[in-house]
Amino acid sequence: MTAVPDIAGIVDRVRAGQQSGMLHGLDARRDQLKALRRMLVERDDELAAALGVDLGKPPIEAYTAEIVFTINEIDHALEHIEAWSRPEKVALPLAVRPGAGRIRPEPLGTACIIAPWNYPVQLLLAPAVPALAAGNAVVLKPSEVAPAVAELLERLIGEYLDPQVVGVVTGAVDETTELLAQRFDHIFYTGNGTVGRIVMKAAAEHLTPVTLELGGKSPAIVAADANIDVTARRIVWSKFLNAGQTCVAPDYVLVEQSAEQPLVAAMARTVTDFYGSDPAASSDYARIINERHHDRLTGLLDGGGYAETAVGGEQDRDSRYLAPTILTGVKPDAPVMAEEIFGPILPVLAVASVDEAIDFVNERDRPLALYAFGDDKATLGRIVEHTSSGGAVLNHAIMHLAVHELPFGGVGASGMGAYHGKAGFDVFQSPQADS
Repeated sequence: MTAVPDIAGIVDRVRAGQQSGMLHGLDARRDQLKALRRMLVERDDELAAALGVDLGKPPIEAYTAEIVFTINEIDHALEHIEAWSRPEKVALPLAVRPGAGRIRPEPLGTACIIAPWNYPVQLLLAPAVPALAAGNAVVLKPSEVAPAVAELLERLIGEYLDPQVVGVVTGAVDETTELLAQRFDHIFYTGNGTVGRIVMKAAAEHLTPVTLELGGKSPAIVAADANIDVTARRIVWSKFLNAGQTCVAPDYVLVEQSAEQPLVAAMARTVTDFYGSDPAASSDYARIINERHHDRLTGLLDGGGYAETAVGGEQDRDSRYLAPTILTGVKPDAPVMAEEIFGPILPVLAVASVDEAIDFVNERDRPLALYAFGDDKATLGRIVEHTSSGGAVLNHAIMHLAVHELPFGGVGASGMGAYHGKAGFDVFQSPQADS
């Protein structure tokens, strides 16, 4: 854990490195990105093991969703960094000719990246990729809720990356509070809205711009003409990946009434196909991050007449296990519908029509993602056109994250700003007008 009195010095150190021009040239930026890539490749087993300790994350999930995902972000940045950094010529009006004008990308300076615990490698390092590509120094704050990963990343980053331009601060509330008291040129936070508001207040003290990746209750809308078996497999995969602890996981399902029973039955079969008759024994199923979150989730399953458990519900606090769980007969005012679930509980609500589903979504905060399943293109188009979300996927879920050139971010309560690919580079640079 970083000592609170040392935090200002870490920030000052990397700021001085950036201001000295250490990342001015593209080759210097490439060197840091390549070093980060080497770290992920050479120490992948250690990272996967730490992810297993903190989250019970299966190795295949650790490699694909955390390590390989971030490597792909690095490779994409390395391929495009020269084009992204090239000045853009601007046509000038007759009154200022024969002058010339251009827009030149300029790094903001020093960025702070604060990561959550659910994907503690990817969500710390993936935003660092465009920050470094754009020529910024970075101070990284891994989540203390995933302590094995945080400790390992602090050690590896110090070993592979230049400490004059990349710093790490570890710790909990006191350390984060002190970190946010420092002056930064951009703060990038991934997490929940409660802390997001704290980040914004701290940033306002220095007029620091922020990117907030927050989350929310991302719906899946299933029309009656959807391919039920395919839909069931894609919803179950995306929902129970990382035991539901994914910001873009389907948070609940709105299904046309005639398709409700077939869909629930197909999802029940799929859960068994994916995780066996006893998911607790499956090597492919993760665990809840800690006892506090386990208690929060199991509390959502307590009776009250708000819902019925159609699949799962089994749990063991000592091992932080909660089975893949599907709820039916869910009332809109059920506790499980109040906040983002962030766990392996999937409420299914029957609706009379797709239009009713659209109205249901629009009566609530705009989600980070929306998934629509159906055969009729006009119906799918209507869903997208008449709802607002950070991203939308048709007949699948989560897959938009894998497309580098699709900006990823929220809208309204689900966040502000976007990154991945060129969008991430733009977050961490300021267009400098030259004439």
